[in-house]
Amino acid sequence: MTRSPSTSAQQARVALATRLAQIMRDAGLKGAHVAQAAGWHESKSSRIITGTTLPSPADIRLWCEICGVPEQAEDLIAQALAAESMYVQWRQRERAGLRSIQQSYVPLYERTRLFRQYSSTLVPGFLQTRDYAAALLTAIATFRGMPNDAEAAAAARVERSRIIREGPRRGVFLIEEGVLRNRMGDAATMEAQLGYLIAAASLPSLSVGIVPFTADRSGTWTVETFTIYDDSSAHVELLGAEVTVTAPTELRSYAAMFDAYLRKAVFGEQARARIVEAIEALAR
Repeated sequence: MTRSPSTSAQQARVALATRLAQIMRDAGLKGAHVAQAAGWHESKSSRIITGTTLPSPADIRLWCEICGVPEQAEDLIAQALAAESMYVQWRQRERAGLRSIQQSYVPLYERTRLFRQYSSTLVPGFLQTRDYAAALLTAIATFRGMPNDAEAAAAARVERSRIIREGPRRGVFLIEEGVLRNRMGDAATMEAQLGYLIAAASLPSLSVGIVPFTADRSGTWTVETFTIYDDSSAHVELLGAEVTVTAPTELRSYAAMFDAYLRKAVFGEQARARIVEAIEALAR
């Protein structure tokens, strides 16, 4: 059964509390000792190690300093921030409409220089045509029973995608070959989308790789779609929520998975051949 976002968020808070408690025990201390050294009321350390209170970055730095592991503070701070805000339920964001969601990403895109995305389900948003995006966003609006502003949202998605082609930015996209055969919209929409993929792959700032059906999967598995923005964050797309990952160790895991698929993907003429095969299959 899929966990709810709220349940997952609470579990993230508990995981942080467990790590802090373990650090304290490894240092041979108890909550009362940490509280006394930090100048806190004893109940504060108790609330932190039970997950009742989410510690601030300053609290975490002080905790790690007292326990003799200051080098662990930044990773724990990132984990705390993730526990506080990593889950953004789609329904909360969709109250303002799908178009508003597309526009909300613009500041993140503008400050990013390297975009890395692995997509196991759909053509990446950066590479979508307006008709493909409209078909997809219409499906989302219908499934969630929300007002359908998909046409305006699709226009906003295509408009924001120009950012990746401006300035000193680079995008590397890895797409499972099955995505080329997963029809979104009618045959004409899909044919235009696949043709646009070929054109996008020729742009100097973009690299488009296809992970073949026949790729050796040893050491990897098909995971959810994710995007890494520079080395600062990753967004993971789930059915009920979008997860924002900022903890350095977790970011390294996503980067390692991306690199593993990068080695399995084909580019250039080999990628183009697979896209052409998908286009030809539409006529069958």
